[in-house]
Formats: sequence, structure tokens, C-alpha cells
Amino acid sequence: MAQTDSYFTTGLDADPELASAIAGELRRQQNGVELIASENIVSRLVLEAQGSILTNKTVEGLPYARYYGGAVFADAIEALAIERAKKLFNCGFANVQPHSGSNANAAVFLGMLTLGDTILSMNVAAGGHISHGHPATLTGRDYRIVSYGVSRETERIDLDEVRDLARRERPRMMIAGGSAYPRAIDFASMRAIADEVGAYLLVDMAHFAGLVATGLHPDPLPHAHVVTTTTYKSLRGARGGMALWNDESLSNRINAGIFPGVQGSVLLHGVAGKAACLGEALRPAFAAYNRAVIDNAQALAHALANMGLRIVTGGTDTGLMLVDLDARRLTGDVAAKALERAGLAVNKNMIPFDTRPPEAPSGLRLSSNAGTTRGFGAAEFETIARWIDRVLKNPDDDAVIGAVRKDVAALCAKHPIY
Repeated sequence: MAQTDSYFTTGLDADPELASAIAGELRRQQNGVELIASENIVSRLVLEAQGSILTNKTVEGLPYARYYGGAVFADAIEALAIERAKKLFNCGFANVQPHSGSNANAAVFLGMLTLGDTILSMNVAAGGHISHGHPATLTGRDYRIVSYGVSRETERIDLDEVRDLARRERPRMMIAGGSAYPRAIDFASMRAIADEVGAYLLVDMAHFAGLVATGLHPDPLPHAHVVTTTTYKSLRGARGGMALWNDESLSNRINAGIFPGVQGSVLLHGVAGKAACLGEALRPAFAAYNRAVIDNAQALAHALANMGLRIVTGGTDTGLMLVDLDARRLTGDVAAKALERAGLAVNKNMIPFDTRPPEAPSGLRLSSNAGTTRGFGAAEFETIARWIDRVLKNPDDDAVIGAVRKDVAALCAKHPIY
């Protein structure tokens, strides 16, 4: 009995190695500025929902049609997340089970396509996402992938190129949205091209879903056959994915693509975290947050441009941006490591028509999402731009990097988390 009692009462203090690593990560988040576009900072509500006893419960299938008993509360939780997703995005149907955005995409492909079908998607080198057909992924292996890019002159999607490729290659599915494309996409024109060639249109809005939810970005749902998204990034929620759609005739195929297609049982604690963040996103404060995300991203991009750093496409319509490092004669890997030492977390990234490899690309990807969650405004992001520029000019100067790190910690202390 003593062992059983301790099993239910002993916490992380029983595993000092693990506890030390988690504490270290907490300090890193507390004392550093997060500028990685695929990250954000969740609320205490989301942490408690996702770290709950729901991790003990196994369910398979859709709510109220499970393969396991004891699912009364599991059904209520998942149904709540579904209803909130439908209300937030004004759509007819939602599946909140995908473990990630990549899983959501894979499930849609499996449910709506036949292996070997042609998919027309944005090239990763131009800002697309690897789950849309990179050769190293299952998608790239199991389907025929044709890629479109961006214009050399504007670094934006060239709809004429997309149309020409679609007419020539006759894809069964077209994909809009990516991982490092900072501009709004003309979803209506993409749908018109898809209709012309008899293709489905999938929009992956992982990086701008919060903006769509609050009316600050073009809405893909009136145009796309299906929309996928992550629930973190711009939605500030549990790590996971969702699929959204309006055509009931697609429901069985999309749902079956998720389960049993690419996943087994539901991560119910993750679904609870999704329900929590979707509930937060329905509140007025979330709209104010997203307005600040755009204002702050534009302030950061403008400040960096004034310091002589070229912003890919000349700016951003979302919370993310790509910075060309050519003016500082640095590669993204070197720049990212120097900035991390200064307490500024970024990620290296290829830019359009990059002549360098992904391991040492020519750019950085930055985002205002997490900093805005902490309460930073335009003034703070202009200061962050000055710190970035200072580090990029002195990537090997320990004194400069130490001074910036001290300033970063002071800013973070004024905007504490947890």
C-alpha cells in the first residue's frame, strides 16, 4: 500500500534529472525572447487542461460512437472542442483529433486521394511546408508531387504559373499555405484554378489561423474544400492539429483518413487543451491580441529594413517574416546560434531562390506571436530589432552578446510568464 500511495502522490521531485531539464527549459522561456514562428506561449488554463488526468483515458472513433466504454466525459470534451472550432471558424464540420498539422494533412490526403495521385503544392524552397510533398516525407513518397514557387521579382505566388502547372499536370489536389510565406494568398483564384482542372483545394492555415479567426486575414473556408491547421502557433493552444470543412459529402472520407487512416486512439488531454484554447480564441481579447501580432510584426520588419536587412517580399501580412542575411555576410545557422547565445530564439530558413543548402541557408524566419503574448508592443519589437542587428554585426563578440543577453533578460523580467 505504501508503494501504491506514493505512486499517486509523488511528483517530479522523484526524478531529479528530468526535473532539472524541465526547470531549465522554464528558465529559458522566462528569460529569453521567443521569435520562432512555430511557437507561442500557452495560458495556465491550457497547461492545466493538457496536463490533466485525461491522459489516462483511451478512446477511438468519433464522439458518441467510440470503440471503448467509459467515454461519457471524453465525448463531452471532444464535442466541446468541435463546437468551439466550428463557431470560431464559422464552418460546418471539424475534426480535432489530429496529433499535429502534418498528421492532419496526411489524413486528408489519405481520405480524399488515391496513392499516386498528383498534388500541386508550394515548393519548400519557396516557403512551402514539408508535409505538402517534400521527398523525405510519406507524402513525397506516396503521391506525385508537382511544385509551384514564387516570382523572382516579387517573391510572391505567381498565379499564372500555378494555372499553367495545373492545366499541364492535372493535379487531383492543390495546396495553398506554407511554412515560411509571409503574404496573404488569393484563395478565390486558387479555387478557380482548382475547379478548372477538377482538383480539390486544401488550405493549410497553420501560421495564420488566429488571424483568420478574428477577421484580420482572408478566410480560406469559403473557397477551400478542406482547411487544416495547427492549434498552437497563432492559436496559442495545445500542440496538435485540426481539419475543417463545409461539404458534408466529404465528412466520412476526412474522418476515416484521420481514424483509422493515420492515427489510433485520441490524445484526449491534447483535445482538452485544444478546447481550452478555442474557448479563449472566442473571447474579445483574442482579437486584440491578433491585431497586435500584425502591428508588432510590421514594426519588427520595418525596423530591420531600416537597419539595412532585406525583408523577403518587402514586408509581411501575418505574424512571420523572412530576413535575408546577405547584407551581414552571414548564414542562417551562424546567425541563429549567435542570437540564441544572446537570448533571442530564431530559426534559420531558406529564402526564395536560395543558393545555399538548408543546413546553412541565407535567411532567418522571425515571428511576433510569442512576444506579443508576453505583452510586447511595437516599441519592444523595435528594440528587439536593434538587438538582432547588433548581434548580427558582432556574432563572435562575447562582450556584445553578453550585453544583449543582459538587456533581453531585463525586458523579459518586465513581462514575466508563469
